[in-house]
Amino acid sequence: MSEPTLAERIAAFAATSTYDDLPADVVDSVKMRVLDTLGIAVAASPLDTSRAARAWAVEQGGAEMASAVGVAHRLPAALAGLVNGVLAHSLDYDDTHLPSVLHPSAAVVPAALAAAERTGADGRRLIHAIAVGLETTVRLGMAGYDKEGKNSTFFEHGQHATSICGAMGGAVAAAVLLGKERTVLDSLGVAASMSSGIIEANRTGGTVKRLHCGWAAHAAVCAAELVTHGLTGPPTVLEGRFGFFQAWLHGRFDPLAVTEGLGTTWLVPGIFFKPYPANHFTHAAVDAAAELRASGIGPEDVERLVLGVPAPNLRTVGEPIEVKRAPQTGYMAQFSGPYAVAVGMFGGAGLGAGLEDYTDELAADPARRALMAKVDVVADEQCTEIFPHQFPAVLTARLVDGREVVRRVLTTRGGPERPLSFEELTTKFRDNARRLLSESETDALAAACRNLDACTDLAAMLRPLAEVDNSRS
Repeated sequence: MSEPTLAERIAAFAATSTYDDLPADVVDSVKMRVLDTLGIAVAASPLDTSRAARAWAVEQGGAEMASAVGVAHRLPAALAGLVNGVLAHSLDYDDTHLPSVLHPSAAVVPAALAAAERTGADGRRLIHAIAVGLETTVRLGMAGYDKEGKNSTFFEHGQHATSICGAMGGAVAAAVLLGKERTVLDSLGVAASMSSGIIEANRTGGTVKRLHCGWAAHAAVCAAELVTHGLTGPPTVLEGRFGFFQAWLHGRFDPLAVTEGLGTTWLVPGIFFKPYPANHFTHAAVDAAAELRASGIGPEDVERLVLGVPAPNLRTVGEPIEVKRAPQTGYMAQFSGPYAVAVGMFGGAGLGAGLEDYTDELAADPARRALMAKVDVVADEQCTEIFPHQFPAVLTARLVDGREVVRRVLTTRGGPERPLSFEELTTKFRDNARRLLSESETDALAAACRNLDACTDLAAMLRPLAEVDNSRS
């Protein structure tokens, strides 16, 4: 008897396990990720790209199956997944797995929510579906991680691993809600022909990256639904001669990353939450600068600042330095090392930085511009050695009184070594959700996520999200 294929291994893991098989930390982690994803989606609802996604989805029409943020009536499940996935990824505020550097929840959670609402699943089944979907996404991403190069092979090929692997993980999540083991296997086989995403927009502009997780969730639900109507996929879809890993990674992948410890060693709790709404490479800079501020050092005390970051991050947060010192928009500020230092030194909202700290107005604020002009960003050897298992930073301040002060932040807040509690993540959620939901609605949704395993009516839980009033933003 031949060995099961990688997709068969994943399908067996996903379809034969249940909520009762999940470790307690996995259950808690999934609840927090639903809370986090929904809050981000609400905060992103007023964006032009969010409006575009909603308008397009509504134009398609179809059976009312699942809820989408900001759409008063329910949409076909795949379209609800698309809208919510677009919103969940649009603010660069969604969670990150390291060292694969992909964002699993923004595709998997919307796909699972849509499929769960479509099928009338309860909270326990939803939690299980999200858990196996996230686990699949991360493991496929890690199969494409180059340990020697310390980088994602997907990324080096110009591919967005988040949406590519997210479509696959989302399909697993949707399939366990819609069918059985064979459904999961075939859904992987079908979704592989739908997974996509290129990251050229990171270099030269465009808003298409905001679509990626929405399209991944859409592909995931479509794949699982099509399988229930009789479509099938190849069992060798992952490692086959013309399979997923050959197509995306040119055949260079680590099969053990997919199978080792599958079902016993869970990677889900290790996915990093983002405490700040900015590129994850900048977070330690915010923390280091906040430590300076907490010690009594203000912007007026600083003559020069040197921000040390991992060498691979330098091009993202420090180059070209003239642009990073003078971001033209709040979005550009999210990718600026000097701006991150300014956020920390001036003090931010929420958990230390919130959405109101990354506006077009603050990016052009003269006081922040003056501080940013004092910041150099350089590659730091210690940070480079730690990367990409953490996104560290070393901030050296030369003060006007001649002193030199160094702050080292070598672990990333929101990860396993510096985790956010449910209460802290609820603070982030409230900061996001209160923009469009009432206080009572915000409180109710936070409580529902905390007690998601007791939920028996997901449609009722999500109804306030469909009724958000974007005119309040």
